[in-house]
Amino acid sequence: MPNIKTLTKYKNVHMIGIGGVSMSGIAAILKNWGFTVTGSDWSHSETTDKLNQMGIPVTIGHHLENIANADVVVYSAAIQSNDPEMLEAKRLSIPTIERADFLGEITKCYEDTICISGTHGKTTTTSMISLCFLEALKDPSIQVGAYLRQIDGNYKVGESEHFIIEACEYVESFLKFSPKAEVILNIDNDHLDYFKTFDNINKAFIKYVKLLPDDGILVINGDDKHCLALPQYTKAKAISYGIKDSSCDFYADSITFNDDGFAEFDVYHNHTYFCHIALSVPGYHNIYNALACVALCDSYGIKPAALITALAKFTGAHRRFEFKGKFNDASVYDDYGHHPTEILATANCLINKKYHESWVVFQPHTYSRTKNLLDDFSEALLHFDHILVLDIYAARETNTYGITSEDLVNEIIQKGKTAIYMPNFEECVNYLKKEVQPKDIIITLGAGTVTEIGPMLVQ
Repeated sequence: MPNIKTLTKYKNVHMIGIGGVSMSGIAAILKNWGFTVTGSDWSHSETTDKLNQMGIPVTIGHHLENIANADVVVYSAAIQSNDPEMLEAKRLSIPTIERADFLGEITKCYEDTICISGTHGKTTTTSMISLCFLEALKDPSIQVGAYLRQIDGNYKVGESEHFIIEACEYVESFLKFSPKAEVILNIDNDHLDYFKTFDNINKAFIKYVKLLPDDGILVINGDDKHCLALPQYTKAKAISYGIKDSSCDFYADSITFNDDGFAEFDVYHNHTYFCHIALSVPGYHNIYNALACVALCDSYGIKPAALITALAKFTGAHRRFEFKGKFNDASVYDDYGHHPTEILATANCLINKKYHESWVVFQPHTYSRTKNLLDDFSEALLHFDHILVLDIYAARETNTYGITSEDLVNEIIQKGKTAIYMPNFEECVNYLKKEVQPKDIIITLGAGTVTEIGPMLVQ
């Protein structure tokens, strides 16, 4: 059982923005440990329903009495300092703690926190590792950035000392954690609204690696030169995996794909045959995610048989090339990809699939990212046969960047491909219903509300 002594000063915890992926997981862990938890959120969701069913009362909007009864108020990064509940906490001199800081305190309660980080692939790899630990009966606690069918949610509270979490680099929140093991999948140009330069991103990962204890584990992508530079900053045991470089500790060979685009490959460990993996998720990038999982799990003594079974059972996390259904014999998929590298990985999933023509409905995510990576976005989207672009999803930003979706469309057109700006969802759905042919594939792509389009098409 984790040692929760440091948290016992907070018997009553109120959480603002409790419906968020990470916040809801924290709430469930606290409830399981015997804390009294209340929460509020802007809007009602499946997550808030589930929390209510668990005995965690969630207010939609504000209920200031909850603040008066709290020993601490935990808030998500999206909450502003002028939020009525934050102001009430200040008025009553009740301590407030940001989500990442509080999750950092929870990681200290476990002897073995396993953090999965990197610019792309965190959710999928966290899910894969979680399923392997469950298959090996290690009873981990889990916090993952999407709904995972096998745990019926985005978190699980286990009884062991293992805590498997997705660790995000945005605003350097992963520096708040106390990792015993780190998996670093890749380091790429993203979140430039915060980091400003790639060099700052790289420095954040160096600081992160320095958090590892000397008896910790560092698993790195041996095909990523920025990852390869990290072991020098720690005394923890470094394990590499790769496809291009056979000198990596774990290496994939004899790769083939079936008609669904699912990979099969042999894994070699230090040049010795280790096992044969058959995936149930598409795309070349998932070979890397699976290798990271195998490398980490092997160091925890999980046998190849458990890895083979767990990885075959994994059919994808929510919104990761997720099949939504069909209309007019065309298949509809939904994907969270909102960075050029992720769009490219999604496009590569199609290479080994059998279909007629591809359609992408892309919703850019944040003005800063669209502006900074405009050329890269236009290049990545060229890999689809038909391109529709929705308005930019603002998320946490206002448009001080002077960028619009029409700028992206014009950039694509200049590169010799047709692209169409779609100002609203209804218009987009009607256009697709008219134009899409049998055996076509449609992918809705982005981290915002674009996920609503799939159900509108297939209902």
